[in-house]
Amino acid sequence: MNESKFVKGVVVGAIAGAGISLLDKATRKDMKNKMKSAATNIKHFAQNPDDLKAKFQDKADKFESIFIQLSQDAQYFSGKVSELKTLTPQVKTLVTDTKDAFVQSKEEYKTIVKDEEEIFMMPELPKELFAENHLN
Repeated sequence: MNESKFVKGVVVGAIAGAGISLLDKATRKDMKNKMKSAATNIKHFAQNPDDLKAKFQDKADKFESIFIQLSQDAQYFSGKVSELKTLTPQVKTLVTDTKDAFVQSKEEYKTIVKDEEEIFMMPELPKELFAENHLN
């Protein structure tokens, strides 16, 4: 019983709100123009149902195109995410290998250039660059 009162209240409120808004001259004029336009469209489509069908088909084609494009974009991004997941361990391995190569080269250069008066020092890369948590 309460639901029917609620629905009645909503309907009465909507009618009252519409009636009050029509007290404004500009609103009345705008509503009159919209009603004329709607009536013209209804008449046209009643006499030309193929136009209505074509209009609906056009909208359906546009929605289908949008859906296809979104689907392709989702597949592309999914592929890129998978590719990134695959590359991340490879990049980590590459950085580690590069670090090891620098350390080994430093030792080799020391032995080649070793002189009693002059000790060759290979420039050191920042240790933060090779920290385990930096590569993750």
